[in-house]
Amino acid sequence: MNRNDHLPQGLEPGLFMYKYKVEDAEAHWFHAHRGIEMLYIYSGHGEIMAENQTYPIRDHTLVWFQPYQLHRVLVPAAEGHSYIRTNLTFDPGFLERYLAPFPLLEKFFRSLWRGSLQRPVVYEMHNTPVAAVLEELHYADSSSPADREENMGLLMLQLIRLLQKNMSGVLPGDFNNQSRGGSHVERITGWLDEHYKEPFSLETLAAAMHLSPYHISHLFKDFTGIPLSEYVIQRRVREACILLANTTRSVQEIAAEVGGYSPSYFSQMFKKQKGISPEKYRKSIR
Repeated sequence: MNRNDHLPQGLEPGLFMYKYKVEDAEAHWFHAHRGIEMLYIYSGHGEIMAENQTYPIRDHTLVWFQPYQLHRVLVPAAEGHSYIRTNLTFDPGFLERYLAPFPLLEKFFRSLWRGSLQRPVVYEMHNTPVAAVLEELHYADSSSPADREENMGLLMLQLIRLLQKNMSGVLPGDFNNQSRGGSHVERITGWLDEHYKEPFSLETLAAAMHLSPYHISHLFKDFTGIPLSEYVIQRRVREACILLANTTRSVQEIAAEVGGYSPSYFSQMFKKQKGISPEKYRKSIR
């Protein structure tokens, strides 16, 4: 793991609000969290906005926000309608020791944590046991300090397993695929995560992978749904979000560090990805 991907302490196991009911309108400003945020919406009508995309809120919707992902929940006032949801915000590093014996589940969770999600919402979750596990988490959250962390860790493990079974369409490709192509893509993303700050060269990547540039380019696009160049941009912006949230470095310094950009070009690229300027993003973190 990249050292910069470690989150600040203080989120373990996390913030948990069970069946929080809002009678009036809820219109959050755009914001992001240092940890993962999961919403389970039992009832409500409105919209979720994340990364310049809008998704309708329906009853029994599950929403998954990655660390530093800009988002807003908008629930307009409507007579006879309540917004009822469970909110779970946690440091993803908390789960690592519980996931270690389960390599496929760990791979899935890392994709949810740091992968390129096609969308953050999953509908029609009422036929799954997810709500029941959230209720168990609610009781575990109130248990004695000696038992709380282990109980919540094991229940979180169960929750991730349920998500693995029910979150089809959220992750690109087949994240459990053990084919040669899937293995190549894992190696490619690993290499990109190590070298994303350097000027991107398809030829250099191909030489490191012992594959042809053409094969790498098409294989990556087929499995992830995005070109290699777009993945590199997303990786650089993600690192920039971490630095904006957790350091006092200037935009100019961050632009240079994540890719050798000029401040003006970096700000344009960042705004295209996030919808707001780096300065406004820094203010949005909570």
